[in-house]
Amino acid sequence: MDWTLEVVILPVSDIDAAIAFYRDKVGFELDHDSRNEHMHVAQLTPRGSGCSIVIGDLPSQREMAPGSMRNLQLVVSDAEAARQELLDRGVEASEITVFDEREGRTFFGFSDPDGNTWAVQQLKVRADKPLIPVDHRGRFGEGMDL
Repeated sequence: MDWTLEVVILPVSDIDAAIAFYRDKVGFELDHDSRNEHMHVAQLTPRGSGCSIVIGDLPSQREMAPGSMRNLQLVVSDAEAARQELLDRGVEASEITVFDEREGRTFFGFSDPDGNTWAVQQLKVRADKPLIPVDHRGRFGEGMDL
């Protein structure tokens, strides 16, 4: 049986500001932004990822303090290009650290406005072997006509 991690709840203080940060600055796709008089919940997904972040004001989402998530990890095929993309979009990012020249040991990080932190790991293999195949129209899934 496969067990897939598909959603991580991210505690934030301002849902609209968090949507703007993750969508407009980090480049995540806004999957949905649902709101009514009782709740406001949004889901955003990094390009190429099968796991999303969910932000909102439901009781279960208020159990953690805004900014309390540490070292959520993203993986990119080119750390230098990814860091530059974030810098160009106005996101402060740490310098790249190469712990070892072998694959998977190059990192940098950034934080959201609440202080939730992210580690970004370089795995060059992702350029040729993404975890989730994407068709030529940018859609995910099986049965793609590449």
